[in-house]
Amino acid sequence: MRINRSEEGGTTIVDVEGTIKLGESAQQFAAELQDVLDRTSGGVVIDFARIDYVDSTGIGELVGYLQRFSRANRKVALFRPHQRLEALLKLTRLETIFPIFWERDEALRFVRGSAS
Repeated sequence: MRINRSEEGGTTIVDVEGTIKLGESAQQFAAELQDVLDRTSGGVVIDFARIDYVDSTGIGELVGYLQRFSRANRKVALFRPHQRLEALLKLTRLETIFPIFWERDEALRFVRGSAS
């Protein structure tokens, strides 16, 4: 798994590629989100366009960090989830708690508090 992080106008963009599953990749993903939580102060957009598989461990990390960011009054948006991830989020009804966006500008506006 590869993770790239960038910043745009106070918003952190985490671009993830590969798979997120039990073991090293889930630990790497969690460590990156913890680092974003610790070192930044704005909203976060997670670009999932190049993630083709997430297991229950990866979903658990995602849910846990959504809660941590929410407690810190920070928003998280999922951007362009691969169709497999989108199907999994719908199957587990997690699409009701994760804001999902297909347009980058909409995701950025959401995490900056300009949309609901």
